[in-house]
Amino acid sequence: MNERILELFQETPEAYVSGEEISRRLNVSRTAIWKHIEELRAAGYEFEAAPRKGYRLVSKPDRWQVNKLLAGLQTKVLGQKVHVYGSVDSTQTIAHALVASGAQEGTIVLAEEQTAGRGRMGRAWHSPSGKGIWMSIVLTPRVPVYFMPQLTLLSAVALCRSIQKVCQVEIGIKWPNDLLIKGKKVSGILLESSGEDERLKYVIAGIGISVNLTTEDYPEALRSIATSLAIESGQVISRELLVQTFLLEFEDLYALYMDKGFAPIRLLWEALSVTLKRPIRTSTPSGFIEGIADSLDDSGALTVITPSGEKIKIYSGDIELK
Repeated sequence: MNERILELFQETPEAYVSGEEISRRLNVSRTAIWKHIEELRAAGYEFEAAPRKGYRLVSKPDRWQVNKLLAGLQTKVLGQKVHVYGSVDSTQTIAHALVASGAQEGTIVLAEEQTAGRGRMGRAWHSPSGKGIWMSIVLTPRVPVYFMPQLTLLSAVALCRSIQKVCQVEIGIKWPNDLLIKGKKVSGILLESSGEDERLKYVIAGIGISVNLTTEDYPEALRSIATSLAIESGQVISRELLVQTFLLEFEDLYALYMDKGFAPIRLLWEALSVTLKRPIRTSTPSGFIEGIADSLDDSGALTVITPSGEKIKIYSGDIELK
């Protein structure tokens, strides 16, 4: 029914269509029409309603243009197999299921919307329809399980460099993998894995980027801590171009990592960091730790120097920049 309603509006673009006309032509009640209009609004369609005139379709949500995405890919492995969905609970869940069915390295999952997008430490991730990049990537790195933090940091470097290239905004990485613009979060990264005999069988890299969200797209509780690339750059960003740029950047860094190890990735991460040399605070099982974020170690852990001069390594968790 939603598709039939949209077809009516497309017959006369920019014109108002009365509820009575829609009801007559589709043989449904006015109440049913209102419910379907609200469903379309929730899916990202913008309607203007006027008394005695009806509804006018103002704008349509951005949709993934898969042919355009594939045509511009320059990668050899990543993105050569793409699964695109409308609304899913989480692209991570879909990707795990695809791996169980034999999906190969480089397979990516894209969704217009996530209803239960998840971030690190079990947090929810706001993923409205047509406004962001909600993506998961299947990887099969031949490295030990305890190298997972390094892959997380690599993902953050690739994404940060890609956003800099496409959007020309000042962006940096908060340890380990949050991307911030002017102190507000614009992207999150979640890596989930399966291992066997202390080696990784596969990794699912979940990438969430708030691309074209407006301030009104955010719940009130998130507006002071989250932002989007469109808000910060002042322009609508091509999601296809950003995915193409990110996949190529990731593939190049991934190859570098497999050849040279973590050392070059570590240097790139440190150059993009908004964490190092700043006072931080974090919670650990033994209590709070405060100090100056000094450097990354070879494993990807954050070295913190406390006021007493003690050096403490933080391997996981959240930090607060002070």
